[in-house]
Amino acid sequence: MKPQHPQIPLEQLTVSAYTVPTDAPEADGTSTWDTTKVVVVEARSGTTYGIGWTYAPLSAGALAEEQLAPAVLGSDVLDIAALHEAMCCAVRPVGRAGIASCAISAVDLALWDLKARVLGLPLVRLLGAARTSVPVYGSGGFTTYHDSHLASQLNGWVHGQSIPRVKIKIGEFRGRSVPRDLERVRLARDVVGRHAELYVDASGGYHRKQAVRVGRELAAQGVGWFEQPVDPDDLAGLRLVRDAVTCDVAAGAHVYGLPQFARLVSGGAVDCLQIDATRCGGLTEFLRVAVVAQAHGLEVSATGAPHAHVHGAAAVPNLRHLEWFHDHARVESMFFDGVLDPTGGTVTPGDSPGNGLSLRHDAVEPYRIA
Repeated sequence: MKPQHPQIPLEQLTVSAYTVPTDAPEADGTSTWDTTKVVVVEARSGTTYGIGWTYAPLSAGALAEEQLAPAVLGSDVLDIAALHEAMCCAVRPVGRAGIASCAISAVDLALWDLKARVLGLPLVRLLGAARTSVPVYGSGGFTTYHDSHLASQLNGWVHGQSIPRVKIKIGEFRGRSVPRDLERVRLARDVVGRHAELYVDASGGYHRKQAVRVGRELAAQGVGWFEQPVDPDDLAGLRLVRDAVTCDVAAGAHVYGLPQFARLVSGGAVDCLQIDATRCGGLTEFLRVAVVAQAHGLEVSATGAPHAHVHGAAAVPNLRHLEWFHDHARVESMFFDGVLDPTGGTVTPGDSPGNGLSLRHDAVEPYRIA
């Protein structure tokens, strides 16, 4: 007879939601904002807790409580694949993408953290490390920033923290301010120098031929990464831009679920696939997407929520880098003890069990909305 292993039941899911003001007004090619909304999930078995989160509205938290908790409570915390499938089944009546995927992501991340803590392992050791450290790039450069603010942020990353890769937003006013976009790119290049890698994110703000024209101008400034030059749902447009410009074309940051990622990959739409574990379905789906990309000879980049990705990124052999997104890195430093320092251009997962983070309950209480 096979030995019987005792079940480790998931006993509680606690959901909380927060609104945190940004430190300055922020905008990209398609939207503006001055607050960041965070939904945090704490998963408990016995006296052990795991933490997961997503940058999403309060409704994601409500969905986690109403739809997901009944589907997973009482199940074995070691069986994450089964728990993930149970959550996907639970949201089929309301749809898998969007808010539901964000809710699944937060719970899934909490479950992986809990499993690693129950087993007394750093999460990367549970997954199996592919690298000892994870390359990062500084990301911000919002279109609302004054030139002096932009220069200060870039200078801080490249010259202050020795991060050799940085990204700014372009595509202002849905592509209606191309001269200003290119002016900001030239400013960024002057600030970071010729040796730092310079990336841009248009947030889908351009139309196809416009993106091609901009991409050719970007090449003159040595820009190596052109993110979401057109709407990420426009696979033909992404492929057209990819074929016409020398910058690597990237997309996937706003994609939910494996089938949509597979279409980006099989459609030849990107040079590097972006994956956000707080949006796509958690670490479970993050790892699956990375495998699909690797099967097609593509690298992946972990986007946003840096501390939610560090351990998973270290376990992915075809990882290019991790986005050290200004707003999320700032929020995570406020919310959690155990955050990492990107100085030098890399971060290394710690040796503490799980993701190595603990929620600062007292510090975040003023921002709580549910």
